[in-house]
Amino acid sequence: MATNRGVAYMGPGKVEVQTIDFPKLALGNRACNHGVILKVVTTNICGSDQHMVRGRTTAPQGLILGHEITGEVIEAGSDVEFLKVGDICSVPFNIACGRCKHCKAGKTGICLNVNPARPGAAYGYVDMGGWVGGQSDYVMVPYADFNLFPFPDRAQAMEKIRDLTLLSDIFPTGYHGAVTAGVGPGAIVYIAGAGPVGLASAASCHLLGAACVIVGDMIPERLEQASSFGCETIDLRKDATLGEQIEQIVGVPEVEYGVDCVGFEARGHGHDAGVERPATVLNALMEFTEAGGGIGIPGLYVTGDPGGVDANAKIGNLGIRIGLGWAKSHHFTTGQCPVMKYNRQLMNAILYDKIQIAKAVNVQTISLEDAPRGYRDFDRGAATKFVIDPHGSVAA
Repeated sequence: MATNRGVAYMGPGKVEVQTIDFPKLALGNRACNHGVILKVVTTNICGSDQHMVRGRTTAPQGLILGHEITGEVIEAGSDVEFLKVGDICSVPFNIACGRCKHCKAGKTGICLNVNPARPGAAYGYVDMGGWVGGQSDYVMVPYADFNLFPFPDRAQAMEKIRDLTLLSDIFPTGYHGAVTAGVGPGAIVYIAGAGPVGLASAASCHLLGAACVIVGDMIPERLEQASSFGCETIDLRKDATLGEQIEQIVGVPEVEYGVDCVGFEARGHGHDAGVERPATVLNALMEFTEAGGGIGIPGLYVTGDPGGVDANAKIGNLGIRIGLGWAKSHHFTTGQCPVMKYNRQLMNAILYDKIQIAKAVNVQTISLEDAPRGYRDFDRGAATKFVIDPHGSVAA
């Protein structure tokens, strides 16, 4: 039997590559005949992983990380009907049974049967059901006929793998943020945060036909990356207010739609830059999104944050000006992106060259052994989406 390695969270600021058990088609003491074992082709480091690695969640030491997975089927359970050995598949980060009322309604981010603690599950993530993550050589995927998205042509998939690897999470998540905000042809939109999800959301806004996409961040390299594919940018370190900088771009101090791609580790703007202000992005979006506009919130907010700035923040209780959002008739959409809702359309956009999403988020492939370095560089603000290539498949 082949050996298996995985990236383990070992406490705040520390990850290491460990030898781990080879996956089995089993759930506890019972067979998982509906599952498959994948040889991981690519697995990506996500900003959500960084929240755990920074110690900003209740993730246990030893957790094998990784919820952004693309892999090749090497073994299938006896109940798997529509997948075959050799298929290369994208794995939506949402683990879903396909049977509960939410799954049947397309709300795969809040499946009722895959996490005993609460609705919704994911691979290698805190409070998401205890599933083993996919920053590894091999991983098991349950309910495979429902969960996996096989690519139609193996050679074509490998040719486009740097783009297609992003279908497991950040491309659909960024797109979901834009769509749920209301972005469409001719829209003027502000994206808070130029990390990989923010960049994916900005690229999605262009795909949706937005007229002006503005991206705000405090890291110059990330703003340069946003500029590289046609975004306007705002440096939030400047003393000028966000509204003043928006006005310099579009003539008025407001936008039609906003997308929060930052989440609960948000920092203040201007003279407060660098000071943690967990509600600042949400409040800024309500202030500078026009009346009747929409706000998409793919940025992560948690119910348990040991490093929160105060007792309220530690339980996700933030000082949000909901009265302002109510007065302006804003609509808000939160929660996990239901990846399955979008991945087929976004795959086609990639395959037919309607978007170069890997270029937009600056994909860089690294080996599994280099994962700790990838985490360190990402934590320092690298304008890069690190994609782990465990078996050298992409390099080849």
